[in-house]
Amino acid sequence: MVRRGARKGRRTMVVHAHVDSSPVRVGGPRFGLIVSKSVGDSVTRHRVSRRLRHLAAELITELEPADDLLVVIRANKAAVTASHADLRRDLRTGLTSATERAREETR
Repeated sequence: MVRRGARKGRRTMVVHAHVDSSPVRVGGPRFGLIVSKSVGDSVTRHRVSRRLRHLAAELITELEPADDLLVVIRANKAAVTASHADLRRDLRTGLTSATERAREETR
């Protein structure tokens, strides 16, 4: 999934988006997270993943349920010290840009 589609890099994360055009429908957008060891120790990684999971749950309601959109969020080290507002802004702008480019590629 990360190899296909479009990606948009932000300061705190990289957002990968891919529009699944397979004939089998899985229903609605799906999110995945990547928080590697370079971000920090296990406590730090889990804190970052919980914050990103919470933001993804907020944003998934804004997406169209008919979209078969696959999204992977890869956290950068800057996500550890970023505020909630910074993470939300980076995720929203990265997701918007990456999904627009992914949709253009499938046309």
